[in-house]
Formats: sequence, C-alpha cells, structure tokens
Amino acid sequence: FQVLELRSVIGFFILLPLVITSGGFPAMLTKRPFTHIARNVIHYTGQAAWLYALTLIPLAVLISIEFTTPIWTAVFAVGFLGERLSRPRLTAIVLGLIGVIIIVRPGVSSVNPGQLIVLGAAVCFGCSVVMVKSLTRTDSVVRIIFWMLIIQSVLGLLPALYEWRNPPLALWPWIVVIAFTGMSSHFCMARALAYADATLISPMDFLRVPLSAFVGWLLYHEQIDIFTAGGAALILAGNLLNLQKKTPQVAEAEAATP
Repeated sequence: FQVLELRSVIGFFILLPLVITSGGFPAMLTKRPFTHIARNVIHYTGQAAWLYALTLIPLAVLISIEFTTPIWTAVFAVGFLGERLSRPRLTAIVLGLIGVIIIVRPGVSSVNPGQLIVLGAAVCFGCSVVMVKSLTRTDSVVRIIFWMLIIQSVLGLLPALYEWRNPPLALWPWIVVIAFTGMSSHFCMARALAYADATLISPMDFLRVPLSAFVGWLLYHEQIDIFTAGGAALILAGNLLNLQKKTPQVAEAEAATP
C-alpha cells in the first residue's frame, strides 16, 4: 500500500505541468465523477491484489495469469460498450482460457491462493480498461489521469500510513522511477483508448510477457517451468491475432455478417 500511495502522490506532481498547460484545475472538472470513482476503486483493488499475489507466487506465473486481462476486457467491452467480438478476438479468449488452465493445472496440485488472487486482479484490470474507454468519450486523457491519481491517493492514504516505513535514501530514485513509469503507462493507455477499441489496444500489453519473465530470471533467479511457458505462449499467440491487419475484402465480409 505504501508503494501505491507514493506512486500516486509523486505521479500527481509529475502530471502537474500537463494539468497547468491543459487549462489548470478548472479544466479538470468532470461531469462523470461517479464513473471516475468506481473505475479507480476497481483498479486500486486490482493493484493491491496484484502486489499481494507477488508475495505468494513467482513473477512469471503471476504475469502469465495477469495476461488474461484482454479476455476480460473483451467480455466487458462487448457487454457494455457494444464493441464487436470478431473471430480472431473470440479465438484469443479461448486460447487464453486454455493457457490459464495449463498454468494453474487445477486438480493436478493444490491451487496456490496467489493464482486466484491475481486472476481476480486481471478481472479488475479488464473492467478498468473498459471504463477508461468509456471516459475517453467525454473527458480528456489528462483529466482521466488527474482523477486517477487524486482518487487513488485518497484510497491508499490510511492503508499506507498503517504500514508506513521510511524508505532508505537509496530507494527514492527507484520510487520516482516507479511513479513516472506508472503514470506514463496509464497516460499512454488512455491516449490509445481514445483512438481505438479496447479489444484492440489491450493485447499490446502482452509485450510485457518476455520482459517480465526475463526480469524474474535475472533479478530473482526464478525458473520458468514448461507449463508456465506453454500457457503463456498460448495466451500470447491468441491475443496477437488481434493485431493482424485484415484485408479490405475480409473486413467488409465480417462487417456484413449479422
């Protein structure tokens, strides 16, 4: 909770120049405050669950299960935004579910609670992405990130104070890096969602698969077993179908299909 709070507070000051150049605080007023609050409560819950799961399971397993997020994004986007679920996107959902089953292997061994926790976090992230997509229809990206940082700072204040430990001086540069990269990733995601469907943008997050596995191996000496690698490969392959550019004939044929 302390990490989340510091990320939000420092991220706010990093965002401040953009707020000023976008019209200042009056321009940050929104007509959809309850949507912002609901979105950030859901997203903060997912972040807290993700961090807790990180203490229970290896990073590679955590990331692999988290990458079911595009599946939940597709489900919510179709249900609430009316986005079309094409055959490649449906294939991505099926392969993603198979990949999760391979990683978790229910019935073969006892399921680690961390696996279920991070799966819940993925559902929260998928819901959050769809709500951001909805917000981009009425609010600017700067306004969306502004309210994200404000609301999550309030949500995390008491939990952070409860477990507060003064970070060593050597850690502060890393904390600033975490705040900057965290805020920037949300800014870029919101900007992308303003231009394209959530079911198209979300799979881009899968670029973190090889990077996260490499970091886990390099820094924490975590081994990647064949089940985690195979499940992650299925999830990645299925979602990369979303990035294939269709020929005009195929696109027109699918558009004409009732």
